[in-house]
Amino acid sequence: MKKHIFNFSVAYADTDAGGIMYHGRYIEIAERARMNWLGRNANPVPGDVGLVVRNLNIQYIRPLFLADDFVVETVVTAVGAASVSVEQKFVKNDEICAILSGTAAYLNGAGHPIRMPAVLAGIFTDSMK
Repeated sequence: MKKHIFNFSVAYADTDAGGIMYHGRYIEIAERARMNWLGRNANPVPGDVGLVVRNLNIQYIRPLFLADDFVVETVVTAVGAASVSVEQKFVKNDEICAILSGTAAYLNGAGHPIRMPAVLAGIFTDSMK
């Protein structure tokens, strides 16, 4: 599987009073990593809403602290006609700090799942090779 690497540094705004990265920031950073990976290819076609998170699971293993440099490694784990599942590892110095896994569905303007555009499905499928 191909993995996308997204570099990040923990800033003061990312931390709690103890200097530990706030648990909710992992979701925001994971989203930035996904959007960095997809770029403009994730844009919905007219009338479609696009990819919407259906479920998320986060396993926190080791805390990240103020000024820590780390990477988010994103890999696609499954592709359906109207959904994609990814795993994102937060890695600092070759140690996994957290693992986020989730699935997003491709929705139309009425909020119903529909088949993803071929270009988007192709990006996901190609990244699994």
